[in-house]
Amino acid sequence: MKPGRISTATATALAVAFVVYSCGGNLSEADKLNLDKIPLQTVDSMFFIQSENGRLKMRVEAPRMEVYEHDSISYDLFPAGLKVFAYGESGVLETTIVSEQARHDKTGSEQWSAFGNVVVKNIVKSETMETDTLYWDATKHEIWTDCYVKMYSPSGLMQGYGMRSDEMARNSILMNPFDTEFLLEDEDNPPIQVDSVNFIGPIPKK
Repeated sequence: MKPGRISTATATALAVAFVVYSCGGNLSEADKLNLDKIPLQTVDSMFFIQSENGRLKMRVEAPRMEVYEHDSISYDLFPAGLKVFAYGESGVLETTIVSEQARHDKTGSEQWSAFGNVVVKNIVKSETMETDTLYWDATKHEIWTDCYVKMYSPSGLMQGYGMRSDEMARNSILMNPFDTEFLLEDEDNPPIQVDSVNFIGPIPKK
């Protein structure tokens, strides 16, 4: 996912202050600085869109973006959170991803990582997934996690560890769902199972 447009950008050039404590030129404080942890550029109120043949595909917003470029390292950090809005073939908003922090690695295959209260919603299917960490491979068009996951749909709730899906969260599969023995089985809360076609759904009563 490459920036299509940045509407509001404040590029900040970084300077390193060398403090001389004596006439001998003591640079001990400057020596402690790790330049790999200093952003090359910062962008405030970041906003960009991605389109294809005049059709809007994606919109991304973040309060702050930090760009890091050192030797063979190339990545962007979003320390104040990230919001992604993905649009379907008809141009209708279909999927949203929100997280407290995120990282965009540009070295090798393009990959995004979202951290902290990650919420993925497929608006068209009224389905929601919550987890702590989510990965998105922009080349393979896949999202996944190995963390604890909660999945909600109009049919119910499913919990487990690990999830794989297409990037639009249309067909999410829970890799290691909790055993049904850990779920309450009564008239109001029937046990549920993963359905790779319909996301999740209740197991019919016998």
